[in-house]
Formats: sequence, C-alpha cells, structure tokens
Amino acid sequence: MGRTPPHPEVSEFGLQQVLEALVDPVRRSIVTQLDASDADIKCGDFDIPVSKSTATHHFNVLREAGLIRQYYVGTARMNTLRRDEMDQAFPGLLAALTTPQARAAQPLAG
Repeated sequence: MGRTPPHPEVSEFGLQQVLEALVDPVRRSIVTQLDASDADIKCGDFDIPVSKSTATHHFNVLREAGLIRQYYVGTARMNTLRRDEMDQAFPGLLAALTTPQARAAQPLAG
C-alpha cells in the first residue's frame, strides 16, 4: 500500500462519524484552515494549540471520517480538504461550517 494512508470512499462516509469528527474545536480549526488556504497544508504548518502526537490523532480522525486526504511530498505529510467528495455525500455541510459566521462562532478551546 505504500506510504499513503488509507482513505474511505464516498460510499463509506457516515454522517455520524463526520459529525463526531467535527465536534472537536481543534479538528474544526484544521478543516477551516484547509478551506481558507489556496494550497494543501503540511501537518506541522497548522495553527493549532496541541502537541505533535495529539495533532496526529486529530488528523487521523479527520482522514478516517473522509474529511481530509493525506499524502506525502518527500517527508512532509500534506493535507487537503475533500470538499467535492463531502459535498457529494452531504451537500452544504462543509459550506455551513466554513462561512465567516460559523468560524467566528467556533473559537478554539485553550
């Protein structure tokens, strides 16, 4: 299988798993940072107030829920938002979470 971690297919997305992934403010922050970026983001380049091992857990939860796709460029693990696939499975869900109003209502717990 190589170095690319497994990702669920659109047919495997579960609303319960997606909502459970998004209930955490750190994971919502990762999703909104990806949404606001013009490019994919390395794991270490996110502005999140957690340790590296905790960040790894959050990325795994998001990947397993189908919200992000991870891949390697050299030794850097890159992250991209699976917006088109999420919109196919759950139309409007990500848009509702990533509007400026939604971001303002979701401060990170410190």
